[in-house]
Amino acid sequence: MDGWFRSGDLGRKDADGFITIIDRKKDMIIRGGFNVYPREVEEVLAGHPAVGQVAVIGVPDPRHGEEVCAVVVADPAGPGLPDEQEMIDWSREHLGRHKYPRQVRYVDDLPLGPSHKVLKRELRRRMAPPD
Repeated sequence: MDGWFRSGDLGRKDADGFITIIDRKKDMIIRGGFNVYPREVEEVLAGHPAVGQVAVIGVPDPRHGEEVCAVVVADPAGPGLPDEQEMIDWSREHLGRHKYPRQVRYVDDLPLGPSHKVLKRELRRRMAPPD
Protein backbone atom coordinates (compact mmCIF):
# COMPACT_ATOMS: atom_id res chain seq x y z
CA MET A 1 0.00 0.00 0.00
CA ASP A 2 1.98 3.07 -1.23
CA GLY A 3 5.22 1.90 0.50
CA TRP A 4 4.10 2.82 4.02
CA PHE A 5 3.20 0.57 6.93
CA ARG A 6 0.28 2.02 8.89
CA SER A 7 1.10 1.15 12.50
CA GLY A 8 -1.43 3.43 14.18
CA ASP A 9 1.39 5.22 16.01
CA LEU A 10 1.72 8.99 16.10
CA GLY A 11 5.22 10.43 15.85
CA ARG A 12 7.26 13.55 15.42
CA LYS A 13 10.23 14.00 13.09
CA ASP A 14 13.07 16.20 14.36
CA ALA A 15 15.48 18.39 12.38
CA ASP A 16 17.94 15.49 12.04
CA GLY A 17 15.28 13.23 10.55
CA PHE A 18 14.81 11.07 13.66
CA ILE A 19 11.26 9.99 14.46
CA THR A 20 9.99 9.87 18.03
CA ILE A 21 6.83 7.90 18.74
CA ILE A 22 4.43 10.02 20.77
CA ASP A 23 1.38 7.80 21.26
CA ARG A 24 -1.19 5.58 19.56
CA LYS A 25 -3.67 7.33 17.28
CA LYS A 26 -6.61 5.40 18.71
CA ASP A 27 -5.68 6.47 22.26
CA MET A 28 -5.47 10.19 21.50
CA ILE A 29 -8.05 12.27 23.37
CA ILE A 30 -9.67 15.23 21.65
CA ARG A 31 -10.82 17.60 24.40
CA GLY A 32 -12.60 20.69 23.12
CA GLY A 33 -10.68 20.63 19.85
CA PHE A 34 -7.24 20.10 21.47
CA ASN A 35 -5.28 16.88 20.98
CA VAL A 36 -4.17 15.33 24.26
CA TYR A 37 -1.65 12.50 24.13
CA PRO A 38 -2.29 10.13 27.05
CA ARG A 39 1.35 9.05 27.25
CA GLU A 40 2.46 12.62 27.98
CA VAL A 41 -0.08 12.94 30.81
CA GLU A 42 0.83 9.47 32.15
CA GLU A 43 4.53 10.35 32.28
CA VAL A 44 3.79 13.43 34.38
CA LEU A 45 1.37 11.64 36.73
CA ALA A 46 3.82 8.77 37.21
CA GLY A 47 6.08 11.36 38.88
CA HIS A 48 3.64 11.83 41.77
CA PRO A 49 4.97 10.02 44.86
CA ALA A 50 1.65 8.28 45.58
CA VAL A 51 1.24 6.84 42.05
CA GLY A 52 2.35 3.27 41.37
CA GLN A 53 0.73 2.88 37.94
CA VAL A 54 -1.39 5.19 35.85
CA ALA A 55 -3.32 5.05 32.59
CA VAL A 56 -5.03 8.00 30.95
CA ILE A 57 -8.14 7.59 28.83
CA GLY A 58 -10.76 9.78 27.25
CA VAL A 59 -14.28 9.56 28.62
CA PRO A 60 -17.36 11.05 26.94
CA ASP A 61 -18.16 14.63 27.91
CA PRO A 62 -21.19 16.59 26.67
CA ARG A 63 -19.36 19.94 26.60
CA HIS A 64 -15.86 19.04 25.38
CA GLY A 65 -16.54 15.82 23.45
CA GLU A 66 -14.03 13.92 25.57
CA GLU A 67 -12.61 14.54 29.00
CA VAL A 68 -9.20 13.47 30.30
CA CYS A 69 -9.51 10.78 32.97
CA ALA A 70 -6.57 9.39 34.96
CA VAL A 71 -6.95 5.88 36.33
CA VAL A 72 -4.48 5.43 39.17
CA VAL A 73 -3.11 2.48 41.14
CA ALA A 74 -1.46 3.46 44.42
CA ASP A 75 2.24 2.90 45.02
CA PRO A 76 2.26 0.44 47.95
CA ALA A 77 5.42 2.13 49.29
CA GLY A 78 4.00 5.62 48.72
CA PRO A 79 2.49 8.10 51.15
CA GLY A 80 -1.11 7.09 50.42
CA LEU A 81 -3.36 8.46 47.73
CA PRO A 82 -4.56 12.05 47.86
CA ASP A 83 -8.23 12.71 47.25
CA GLU A 84 -9.35 13.26 43.67
CA GLN A 85 -9.27 17.07 43.84
CA GLU A 86 -5.74 17.11 45.28
CA MET A 87 -4.53 14.94 42.41
CA ILE A 88 -6.29 17.19 39.88
CA ASP A 89 -4.70 20.28 41.46
CA TRP A 90 -1.26 18.65 41.41
CA SER A 91 -1.73 17.70 37.75
CA ARG A 92 -2.83 21.23 36.88
CA GLU A 93 0.52 22.57 38.17
CA HIS A 94 2.49 20.20 35.90
CA LEU A 95 0.43 20.07 32.68
CA GLY A 96 -1.02 22.48 30.13
CA ARG A 97 -4.51 23.79 30.72
CA HIS A 98 -6.24 21.42 28.28
CA LYS A 99 -4.13 18.39 29.26
CA TYR A 100 -4.58 17.84 32.98
CA PRO A 101 -7.20 15.28 34.02
CA ARG A 102 -10.53 16.59 35.26
CA GLN A 103 -11.36 13.13 36.57
CA VAL A 104 -9.23 10.80 38.66
CA ARG A 105 -10.35 7.30 39.50
CA TYR A 106 -8.54 4.96 41.83
CA VAL A 107 -8.43 1.22 41.14
CA ASP A 108 -6.64 -1.79 42.62
CA ASP A 109 -5.13 -2.83 39.28
CA LEU A 110 -5.10 -2.01 35.58
CA PRO A 111 -6.18 -4.53 32.93
CA LEU A 112 -3.03 -5.82 31.23
CA GLY A 113 -2.58 -7.83 28.06
CA PRO A 114 -0.08 -10.65 27.47
CA SER A 115 2.69 -8.11 26.75
CA HIS A 116 1.90 -6.31 30.03
CA LYS A 117 0.55 -3.23 28.26
CA VAL A 118 -2.58 -1.59 29.63
CA LEU A 119 -5.68 -2.65 27.71
CA LYS A 120 -7.18 0.80 27.27
CA ARG A 121 -10.27 -0.47 25.48
CA GLU A 122 -11.03 -2.67 28.48
CA LEU A 123 -10.24 0.18 30.85
CA ARG A 124 -12.65 2.52 29.01
CA ARG A 125 -15.32 -0.18 29.24
CA ARG A 126 -14.73 -0.53 32.99
CA MET A 127 -14.85 3.23 33.56
CA ALA A 128 -18.03 3.77 31.50
CA PRO A 129 -21.09 4.74 33.52
CA PRO A 130 -23.62 1.91 33.94
CA ASP A 131 -26.46 1.86 31.40
